[in-house]
Amino acid sequence: MANREEPFITGKMLIGGALVEAVDGGWLDSIDPTTEQVIGRTPLGTAADVARAYDAAKAAQPAWEALDIRQRAILINRLADAIEARGDEIARLEVRDTGNTIGPMRRDVDTAVERMRLAAGLGYELKGETIPATSAGLHMTLRVPYGVVGRIIPFNHPIGFAASRLASALMPGNCIVIKPSEQSPLSACLLAELCAELMPPGTVNIVTGDGATGDAIVRHPGIKRISFIGSKATGMAIQKAAAETAVKHVTLELGGKNPMIICPDADLDAAADAAVRGMNFGWQGQSCGSTSRLMLHEDIHDEVLERVTEKVRAFRPGNPLDPQSKMGPMNSAMQYEKTLSYIDIAKSEGARLVSGGGGPRGPGFEKGYWVEPTIFAAVTMDMRIAREEVFGPVLSVLRWRALDEAIEMANAVDYGLTASVWTRDIATMQTLIRRVEAGYVWVNGTGTHFRNVPYGGAKNSGIGTEEGLDEMLSYTEVKAVNIL
Repeated sequence: MANREEPFITGKMLIGGALVEAVDGGWLDSIDPTTEQVIGRTPLGTAADVARAYDAAKAAQPAWEALDIRQRAILINRLADAIEARGDEIARLEVRDTGNTIGPMRRDVDTAVERMRLAAGLGYELKGETIPATSAGLHMTLRVPYGVVGRIIPFNHPIGFAASRLASALMPGNCIVIKPSEQSPLSACLLAELCAELMPPGTVNIVTGDGATGDAIVRHPGIKRISFIGSKATGMAIQKAAAETAVKHVTLELGGKNPMIICPDADLDAAADAAVRGMNFGWQGQSCGSTSRLMLHEDIHDEVLERVTEKVRAFRPGNPLDPQSKMGPMNSAMQYEKTLSYIDIAKSEGARLVSGGGGPRGPGFEKGYWVEPTIFAAVTMDMRIAREEVFGPVLSVLRWRALDEAIEMANAVDYGLTASVWTRDIATMQTLIRRVEAGYVWVNGTGTHFRNVPYGGAKNSGIGTEEGLDEMLSYTEVKAVNIL
């Protein structure tokens, strides 16, 4: 499936306001998941490059903190404007680097811009408190920045997370070191170019590289605040590594095995649409919040499964640069092989394959990491496909009878990121939203993130929340002051 001729990208890192290569001259290739061709390369940053980035950030941070918060907001808004102006270019680059389709990637750019502008406005809410604890003196708190903070970005929403999350870290007066995923780093290099032009040197530093590069950020003793989005296993490793060099504030948004619980009184047409939408097939299921466990009451099980299957079978993969395509390839050979292995495991454990289960065939699919949208029914909670995160376009359908049974099934996993519940009964709704273990619950909806509503997970889905004022406050420490 050949795309039109696109330029080869040679990216640079951003350190101290300069676009640079790695100290030791190493490079990483970027692979187009659609064609399996090398489309660019980025520097393979090392611990030495992370040290350079930290030193630049530390040197720049006092002046950035001293800058009036209104001026910080102006600069972040200018950066948002520049990203918006190049939105089509960024989206096309994201498609080539991730395999995600052009529609979602264009929306990712728009969402990043919106969140940056929200963060710029929320900066005025970085308030302390006055505490009238005694009759004499004045007692108050201040919100102060950590200084230099680190951010590690996943492969599925590269510009969406890199651009929006840097704003929440910068507004309180921190400077930042960002490391994009080695699987989709190209848009971060474009972001580096914009930051080099628009932001004070050292304020934003972007170091590309692999897992060792991220580990160097986590372990740097001067970076006391770390934020990561990605897998549970990596998140746990980050907690351990961070604790080995300093006492650090670590927040994690990790994986999910998220339930969508559909009750017999639900609007079944809307619920069936949501089941497909919530699976995030537009990202090939590669989204932590995907509702990958569809839990259907026995009275409506067959009817909803039939409706969902019909919709999914019409959801065909295609060239991700074509606006008509609804689904592209998996991000990498690793994700492709992992997804196919889970499909094989599900078959061996007795799940019933309803749709998909392989890769599309025919002209245009000779190359690339393609997996069809896949549905398994007759899934039970003792199966791995019901308990482990596939991070691919695989939907597991489970049957339940009593509400307590549904709640037990929903909670019988290590994860607790999101949940979606469908009912018209207010008592049932109250029971579900209180008892289902998840950090973010939709009622009669799914997949939508509302601005300034905190997003984060319970259990092994993470710690801390993002996407609003709570995220910005997490980049500050509280300093207590007594004036006598």
